[in-house]
Amino acid sequence: QVQLVESGGGLVQPGGSLTLSCAASGFTFSQYAMSWYRQAPGKERELVVRITGAGVVRHYVDSVNGRFTISRDNDKNTAALRMNSLGPEDTDVYYCQADCSVCKRTAIWGQGTQDTASS
Repeated sequence: QVQLVESGGGLVQPGGSLTLSCAASGFTFSQYAMSWYRQAPGKERELVVRITGAGVVRHYVDSVNGRFTISRDNDKNTAALRMNSLGPEDTDVYYCQADCSVCKRTAIWGQGTQDTASS
């Protein structure tokens, strides 16, 4: 079964940290770029950061540069997003996504995990 399962979300005080994990199964993980998106209520889902199968990283949201770190382990079929110095503006539902430009498959999405930074 092709799927992405996320874990690690929750409530944290402002300034705190969280690490999200995304476990992949049912496809050749190393062929896929992994991305983290986030979505606030009433807003469009936005791409935050992406890592290719070879480990090349690109950030898409300036406000998370230096605070969010994406990583992957191709042996364990997992990706992670380490988030530091969290603030209320980071309170969103976070989704992991797998995509492969040369594979005959549409992008794969995780179920989403709620992250809240609040005192």
